[in-house]
Amino acid sequence: MDVLTDLLNRARARDALVRQLVQRPPWGVAYEDAPPLAVAATLGGHAWISVGDAAPVRLATGDIALVTAPGGYTVTDDPATPPGFVIREGRKYLPGGAPAGPAAVRAGRTYGDGAAGATVMLRGVYELHGDAAARLLDLLPPLAIVPAGPRTRAPLELLSAEAARDEPGQDAVLARLLDLVLVIALRAWCTRPGAEPPGWYRALADPAVGAALRALHEAPARRWTVASLAAEAGLSRAAFAGRFAALVGRPPLGYLTDWRMSVAADLLRDTRQTVAAVARQVGYQDPFAFSVAFKRARGRSPSEWRGA
Repeated sequence: MDVLTDLLNRARARDALVRQLVQRPPWGVAYEDAPPLAVAATLGGHAWISVGDAAPVRLATGDIALVTAPGGYTVTDDPATPPGFVIREGRKYLPGGAPAGPAAVRAGRTYGDGAAGATVMLRGVYELHGDAAARLLDLLPPLAIVPAGPRTRAPLELLSAEAARDEPGQDAVLARLLDLVLVIALRAWCTRPGAEPPGWYRALADPAVGAALRALHEAPARRWTVASLAAEAGLSRAAFAGRFAALVGRPPLGYLTDWRMSVAADLLRDTRQTVAAVARQVGYQDPFAFSVAFKRARGRSPSEWRGA
């Protein structure tokens, strides 16, 4: 399993919500309590998106915005257009705070009037949490714009078509299509000119170190050594250790310990497994040794972490 796939799975990135807005100008929406990760795309017309006090950014047809801003964001047809309503805790309100009436439902999960000249916006959101989510979100700034391209066009069109349907299994279809759009957009963002993704992402392109990272994420509980990882990479022990540290920014076993503690932190919070069971899942047969390592990494014992 590659690192990005592992992060998406462990961050609960499959819990997704997809909606489509078809609206004539002037229009504007403020999302006050945005989830950890939102994917917005303009399928027809254009829109402007702004995060916090930053200047609005134009979204042309086919552009994708990845939003991680914790304070919310605004999408409008024009920078001068004030939001017509506010989304807060999943409900729609007028700017003054009064509840707004229900939006017109055109089909399935598509809302708006659909008249000529309307902008078509697609929005998907993920409820992410935990250490794995934090590593995933480290890939992105508060607002990342991925320009339209041939690789994103077809998935966006398919996602738009499915958002207008209401058939059995629709939520599963939409979640998987949104995952596809997200992964393609993340790849495009991390490989753009001047990109500075985390070391582990850059290392995935290296055949030797990438193979070792995949092995670590497929079996974090295995009793790895630098020698056994070097064998996975097809390099000598010394050559592998130097290459891994240069690309990832951490020694191999240091990276492994960091990842084990991230997995353990999420297991402690998300499950009721015993500390001993969590320890075994991340490669520690001795719960005491695990507790010592966890407290060194997180500043709290496993029990204190779980109760926080």
